[in-house]
Amino acid sequence: MTRKKIRVLIVDDSASVRQTLKSVLESDPDIEVLATASDPFVAAERIRDEVPDVITLDIEMPRMDGLTFLEKIMSQHPIPIVICSSLTEAGSKTAIAALDRGAVEVITKPKVGTAQFLRESTIHLCDVIKCAAQARLSRRAPPASVRRAEPKLSADAVLPKPSPSAMIQTTERVVAVGASTGGTEALRVFLQALPRDAPGMVIVQHMPEKFTATFAERLDSLCSVTVKEAKNGDTVLRGQALIAPGNHHMLLKRSGARYYVEVRDGPLVSRHRPSVDVLFRSTARYAGSNAVGVILTGMGDDGAKGMHEMKTAGAFNIAQDEATCVVFGMPNEAIKAGGVDRILPLERIAAEVVQRCA
Repeated sequence: MTRKKIRVLIVDDSASVRQTLKSVLESDPDIEVLATASDPFVAAERIRDEVPDVITLDIEMPRMDGLTFLEKIMSQHPIPIVICSSLTEAGSKTAIAALDRGAVEVITKPKVGTAQFLRESTIHLCDVIKCAAQARLSRRAPPASVRRAEPKLSADAVLPKPSPSAMIQTTERVVAVGASTGGTEALRVFLQALPRDAPGMVIVQHMPEKFTATFAERLDSLCSVTVKEAKNGDTVLRGQALIAPGNHHMLLKRSGARYYVEVRDGPLVSRHRPSVDVLFRSTARYAGSNAVGVILTGMGDDGAKGMHEMKTAGAFNIAQDEATCVVFGMPNEAIKAGGVDRILPLERIAAEVVQRCA
């Protein structure tokens, strides 16, 4: 029986970008490009003929901008939309507005570069399209792909496994959080519910480069805790959340009583950079039983192995429940791996974290 492919409509005013995206997506046997459109008006005509499973959408286009089109689609005929844009400092603010209006994900356009860059862009873009299709199906897992996957590296590629006795107990606690698709909204709900003196937090949200700084600024304006994009060497402080910068891994480290973060380059781990597995493994090694782990909505299994390592090292771990997830992939994989102590709806996680860290 032939597997039904994920049908994608590409909307971008650049002919070269449309062709590049088409070539990248059709390199995956589980995806087909249903049509391309130079602007939202042409896209509307295409949708009238046949409704796609997923739309990739540029933001800056003639006749109608992507945000306006996004609002119209989500109010009239909701379709999973992935914003595919060349993000700048100003543009990333617009991309956040797109997430607020219902976009499933925001990614950077693949561009000509080294073979490594193009390979990683292809992997990421195809995974995001599959994730968007899964979210539309209300968390029903899609059939497993039969294509030959690129090597999926573990956290071993960045940091050796932690020793059984990672760290003795101290009075200072650290919260490590991982999230992906749907995580921008989940993190807002979680962080807004925390008090000003909440324990120090380190967070990996799968995001493109140049996007996390603006995302952190937005959260900082909404929350009692301070939220900032992490810089190498930043101290983990009570009442502050450090978000891993896009396209860089973030590790928790410790010197004496001081926790701090290391931001570094490295290969894709669990197909991501930053990777939740890398953050969680470093937390297991340097915080051990002083840590609380949280895994939120997202596709795939990034974080599952690292969360199990945290539990083995003595941490208490929480997973978001299926009912409140956009995609139940990452929490579900962590639960199946045996690394989760409690499964909670999103709105109850902050209170549980505060209680565990009291």
